[in-house]
Amino acid sequence: MDLFTAIDLLTAEGGDFLRRFVKAQASAGECELRAEVVVARRAVAVNGEARSAGETERCGLGALARLYANEADPSAGHAGLEGGRELLDRGRMMRTVGGLLAASWGRARCNARGRARARRRFGRGARSLAGAAVEPAPVLFYNGKAVFRDDPSTADIAGLRRLACLASGAAKAAAPGVVFNAVSILTELHRELFLSSRGSVIIQEFAFSQADVYVVAQRAAGYQEIYDTIGRQRGMECLAEGTTEGGLADHPDAVAFARALACEASELAAAPRLRPGDGEVTVVTDPHFNALLVHEIIGHPCEADRALKMEAAYAGRSWFLRSLTENARGRQVASPLLSACSDPTIEGYGHYRYDHEGVAGRRVSHIENGIFGEFLNSRATAAVLGARPNGSARASEACLVPLVRMSNTFILPGEDDPKELIGAVDRGFYLCGHLIPSIAESRENFRISARRVYEIEHGRLGRLWRGASVLADSRRFFMSIDGVGNDLRLFAVPNCGKGQPMQTKRMSNGGPTLRARARLQGG
Repeated sequence: MDLFTAIDLLTAEGGDFLRRFVKAQASAGECELRAEVVVARRAVAVNGEARSAGETERCGLGALARLYANEADPSAGHAGLEGGRELLDRGRMMRTVGGLLAASWGRARCNARGRARARRRFGRGARSLAGAAVEPAPVLFYNGKAVFRDDPSTADIAGLRRLACLASGAAKAAAPGVVFNAVSILTELHRELFLSSRGSVIIQEFAFSQADVYVVAQRAAGYQEIYDTIGRQRGMECLAEGTTEGGLADHPDAVAFARALACEASELAAAPRLRPGDGEVTVVTDPHFNALLVHEIIGHPCEADRALKMEAAYAGRSWFLRSLTENARGRQVASPLLSACSDPTIEGYGHYRYDHEGVAGRRVSHIENGIFGEFLNSRATAAVLGARPNGSARASEACLVPLVRMSNTFILPGEDDPKELIGAVDRGFYLCGHLIPSIAESRENFRISARRVYEIEHGRLGRLWRGASVLADSRRFFMSIDGVGNDLRLFAVPNCGKGQPMQTKRMSNGGPTLRARARLQGG
């Protein structure tokens, strides 16, 4: 039997099961059930030769309970597990779901008792434990299908292996000095189900196909490592043929991508390392560099759970919010030329219609003409901030607790021609691509390294350098922007990590060409 049958079984019986469970409890509350089936096929080639290939499948379940003993201060509990084909047995599946619901309800009761004890013991000192009324998710039915030509769940593994070997072989032969490369080809089909005891039934299906390429080149001047990814919510056709739809997230085919990355690594290995002078200079950053910039300095600080200090112990805080009364909302944080948003409704690796709390995803304007606007939030964090939920709570697997996550997060395009942005610079540097970020605890300053750096002399690109980073105070950098290009691009980010236990999530980031002032640092 097809493992996707597990979703069909829960769709047919899960809603009534949830409502009966909630009705049988002694206290008021609601339950939500999430289920996800993933079928993935992958092949890896190293230096032009097949290394590994195979197929995996899994089924995950997650249950969340909210108790309303005090409607203004609800308590929540979560339970989840990952399984396989044993869940195709109806009796076993429903017993498993019943156990998860009971565990989540018990944890919610335990949380409620613990908070009540803390309030009695510490009085006003326990004010931070007080929650807020969580806005209920709307009751709706939705059934969305994945977009693909080649079904990922039936993809030919031999075909994946051939494509991986072709791409790896192309990288090996592309340029002098390429001493190592590895290419991974992956295609997946996800089917997700969200049920609530209020009556929601949301089915979403996603196809993901991506190529990950790692290249090492050794030349007389040194060596260079590059790792990068292409991916779309499509079948294998997007990797075998590339995408030329005229969209923001178009990319070449896997072979051309691997070849270009190897040529770049070889060229950079032969280039000298930049030794910049002291002080700020004019920098022009390309869309690929700005993908990491917006991800680290705007996207993560706009996640409300991070801003509310829920990740302070292991991932830091947000330069947009020091406290509920001292924060950036409605204040200028960037040049009037800069606007940035998250939008899960557009084409990109972070596309979806509904989040894992049953809330519709929508465009969230983080910065508009330099003024800070809105955080990404869940139903719970929206209640704390006094905002409306905006559909940004998602988990990397159904068995894990949803976190506030980016979707397609990017800087909006301006009106400037990128060539004119460079042409107006008398002396400066053009930075292309990104490598590694080093970010302060609240992301109020950063160092982000570029893959390629070109001198700009009298409006013309000059010598190629490597090993340079932009070093800047975040607000100062964004305030200094005096040019925004019209060349918006989105890039697939396959492995954004967050949370404990760690969850990795796919999304898109990007932006247009920017011109600003910053220090450069070599290395």
